[in-house]
Amino acid sequence: MTKLTEGQIAPDFTAKSIKRENFRLYDVLKENKYTILYFYPKDFTMGCTKEACSFRDYYSLIKNFGAEVIGISLDDIETHKSFAKEHNLQFDLIHDEGGKISELYGVLKNIFGKKFASRVTFVINKDGKIIKVFNKVNASDHGWEIYEFLKSLG
Repeated sequence: MTKLTEGQIAPDFTAKSIKRENFRLYDVLKENKYTILYFYPKDFTMGCTKEACSFRDYYSLIKNFGAEVIGISLDDIETHKSFAKEHNLQFDLIHDEGGKISELYGVLKNIFGKKFASRVTFVINKDGKIIKVFNKVNASDHGWEIYEFLKSLG
């Protein structure tokens, strides 16, 4: 599937997360002005840990803009829980079983039979519209980059 772009409507999905047995994207959209949906390859890897910690460090500032951060990878719930605990992550992490959500958003990679999500972030407004896609992500500074983007919206 082709990667979703700015201006498109984000597809709804349900999945298991570390905070909700039945996470539903559109429920989160209703609760927040913006939803930061960030896809990443794998828990406990160097780049993904830097990215998660960057979101952690800017989380309260991002929340001040009425935004929620949601991380998605193909890792299972127990791995996500360990990752969140070890790095003191306050935001939710979703188990993308079989890469179905990544495929829906056009960010699923399959290299030598190994599936994983590309490092791509979607900023979605309350109405479900994708207002920004970050394709080139500097993992260490991505939380700050999202904060600056939200600040630019006013």
